[in-house]
Amino acid sequence: MSKMNVDKDLLRDLAELLNDTDLSEIEVTDGEKRIKVSRSINHITASVPSATVPATAAIAPTAQPAAVENAPTEQNDFANHPGAVTSPMVGTVYLAPEPGADDFISVGDKVTSGQTLMIVEAMKVMNQIPATKSGVVKHILIENGQPIEFGEPLVIIE
Repeated sequence: MSKMNVDKDLLRDLAELLNDTDLSEIEVTDGEKRIKVSRSINHITASVPSATVPATAAIAPTAQPAAVENAPTEQNDFANHPGAVTSPMVGTVYLAPEPGADDFISVGDKVTSGQTLMIVEAMKVMNQIPATKSGVVKHILIENGQPIEFGEPLVIIE
C-alpha cells in the first residue's frame, strides 16, 4: 500500500465538521485520493437500514399537509421554545418509516421520551430523531421530504 500525503488541516476541518453537524462519518474523494473520517456516536441517533426511501419520495407530496397546522409564518418563533425538538444534522426529513406508511407522529399525539418522531437522511444514512421529552405534539414544523438545516426546529412537544 502506497503512503498518501495527507493534509492535516483538511483532516482537522473534516473532524470539526463531524462534530458541528453531529454526523458519524464523512468521506472526501479527490482523484485517486480518498479520505474518510468517522467516529462512534454514543446517543440515541441510529441508522435505520430497513427504512430506505427512494429518491423520488423526496418530491412526493405529503399525505397530511394539515400536520403543519398552527405553524407560525416565522419558524424562528419556535427556535427557543422549551419544547422544541431541533435537527441534530443537515439532511432531508421523512415523517414516515417508508413511502406509503403512516407517519411516526401527528399533531395531538402523546409521545414518550426517546420515541422516534421522524427520520433524517444525511449522506445516505437514515437517522432516527427521538423525542427529547414526553408530552403532546403541538406543532409539526416541517413537511415530508423537506431539506432541513442543523438546529432547525422540527417539532414542538408540550
